[in-house]
Amino acid sequence: MTEQQPYESVRRYPHFELRRYPDYVVAEVAVSAEFDRAGNVAFRRLFNYISGSNTGGAKLAMTAPVVQEAGQSQKLAMTAPVIQAGPLSGGGGSAEFVVAFVLPAGLTAETAPVPTDPTVKIRAVPGSLAAVLRFSGRGSEANFERRNNGLQAALSLAGLTPLGAPRFARFDPPFKPWFLRHNEVVQDVREA
Repeated sequence: MTEQQPYESVRRYPHFELRRYPDYVVAEVAVSAEFDRAGNVAFRRLFNYISGSNTGGAKLAMTAPVVQEAGQSQKLAMTAPVIQAGPLSGGGGSAEFVVAFVLPAGLTAETAPVPTDPTVKIRAVPGSLAAVLRFSGRGSEANFERRNNGLQAALSLAGLTPLGAPRFARFDPPFKPWFLRHNEVVQDVREA
């Protein structure tokens, strides 16, 4: 099982769920690519980081499995979701995206192993209140754009104010059948 990012369900609306996320830490990579390719472009660098391409050596006390190898490398547990932030390019063109792995609970920006790849950055993310629209199927630009448009309209009807740009979360590996995949559009909202 892959460790899931924790959250508290605050309220369910007809078309989305309001969640409170605690502070968390990500390993992220900025890429220039088409929306549908950004995750693939960044994935290997992020996967290498959690697979041991990092410095450190300190033992990590976590609930998620951690395998410590001899030397200066650590293996970290894979977590879900993989988060992508950036514009929906709307024409299949190239744009700047940040693709991130949420690191296992218990790690901080100070205790996370330092990446050996300089394109991988570790960043602390403050907790937030977010509206989340979950859907199954392919995590394509067209599917995210359609769900994001629906979420933004539902937020307006609910009287909630979006903060910042939406995030696009993919939870499943590419080999999982498309109709079983779990995806989410996550939009931070202003506290009432």
